Amino acid sequence: MTYNNERIVQANGVDLCVETFGNPADPAIILISGAPLTCSMHWWEDVFCERLAAGSRFVIRYDTRDFGRSVTCEPGDPQYSLRDLVADVVGLLDTFGLTNANLVGFGVGGWIGQLVALDYPDRVTSLTLISTRPNAHGPTDPDLPEHTEEFMAHIGKAPGPDWSNRAEVIDYIVDFQCALSNSQFFDKATKYDLACRIFDRAANIVSSMKNPPLIDKGDRWRERLGEVSAPALVIHGIEDPFFPYGNALALEKEIPDAQLIALEQMGHELPRAVWDVVVPAILRHTSGD
Repeated sequence: MTYNNERIVQANGVDLCVETFGNPADPAIILISGAPLTCSMHWWEDVFCERLAAGSRFVIRYDTRDFGRSVTCEPGDPQYSLRDLVADVVGLLDTFGLTNANLVGFGVGGWIGQLVALDYPDRVTSLTLISTRPNAHGPTDPDLPEHTEEFMAHIGKAPGPDWSNRAEVIDYIVDFQCALSNSQFFDKATKYDLACRIFDRAANIVSSMKNPPLIDKGDRWRERLGEVSAPALVIHGIEDPFFPYGNALALEKEIPDAQLIALEQMGHELPRAVWDVVVPAILRHTSGD
C-alpha cells in the first residue's frame, strides 16, 4: 500500500514523515499522537483530519520517532528523549515556516504538548490535551490514578507476539486497543486497518513497539503547569483505563483557566461516535476568539 500524500521532512535534525490537510494559509493545527503502541500519524484518522481542515484549519499529522517512515533507532536503544520529541514539534514549526500553531496531543502526545507550551510558549497558539496526564511514568503522585487493575490484568495475561509474524503483531495491537476502549465504541475493523498500517509502514516493528517506553522522560513538569499561558482545552473519557479521569481533573485545576470536556463512557480512545463533540470543540478552541 502506498501513501501518496506523505513526505519526509527534516525537523530538529532528523527525518520525520508528515502529511498535511487543508490550506497552508489557515491557522495550523499539529496533531501529536501518543496512544500506546500506536504513535503513528494514522492514529489520527483521515476523516478526522479532513473535518478539521474543512473548518479552515491547516492540519499537520506526523509519525513520531520509531514509527512509520520517521527516523528509527535500534530495538531497545532509543537514541532520543521525551525532550527531543518536544524539540521535534518545534522543528516542524520551523520546517513549515510557522511562527506558532495550535497543538492537539493525545496520551503521551499530551505530555509533548504540555512541554512545548512550557518551554516554547511563544510557539503555541492553543493547547488541546486529550486522554493524557500531568506527569510521566515513574514515581507516582498519590493523588493521581494509575492504570486500572482490569487493564493491567488484561495486558498481562498473554505473552507478546512473534514480532516477525505480521498476523500475530496485528492481532496483538488490535487486542491492546480493545483493552483501552469502552467496548460499545470499539470498532475492530478500523483498529485492524490501523494495525496493518503500523506494521506495514514500520522500518522496524520491534523498535516501534519496544523503544517508546524506554526513552528518558527527564524532569517532572507538573509543578510548572501554572506557567502555561496558552489557552488549554482538556478532553477526557470518564472510563479511561490507561490514564483514568482523575488526571484530567488535575490538568483542569492546575493549568490556568483550562476548560474540561468530560466524555461519558469513553475509554482511552477517540472514537468516531464522539467526533461531533470533539471536532467542533477543537475548532472553537483554535478559532482565536
